[in-house]
Amino acid sequence: MLRITLRDGEKAIVNGAVLRAVGRTQIAVENQVSILRGREVMQPEEATTPARQLYFAAMLAYIDPANRNQHQDAIVTLVGSLVATLTTAEARTACIAFAHDMAQGDYYKALTAARELIGFENVATEAQAA
Repeated sequence: MLRITLRDGEKAIVNGAVLRAVGRTQIAVENQVSILRGREVMQPEEATTPARQLYFAAMLAYIDPANRNQHQDAIVTLVGSLVATLTTAEARTACIAFAHDMAQGDYYKALTAARELIGFENVATEAQAA
């Protein structure tokens, strides 16, 4: 069983349905569902870098199973271009972890690896600006 607490007004996506908490709400999930809390949801306009685009495509693959093949095609392309831009061993390891999780169908875990890739990308961008 998974327990999720949402603050007043916080949103969550459960199997594609957007839920909004009215008051502080606690939800107990008792079976397998695709669930993202509001802070884990990326809007299309936020997908401005290769790693963010990868996260967005993985998020869609997770919450939109009807179009999952389409999203996975985009992910394959994005992983290839991202690997070419990330130079550290840690970043490449995160790419491999992401690809493994996606291949295993563990989309939520892949989103965690994608957030890590966004962090590596941010560090690389800051280093280039300095």
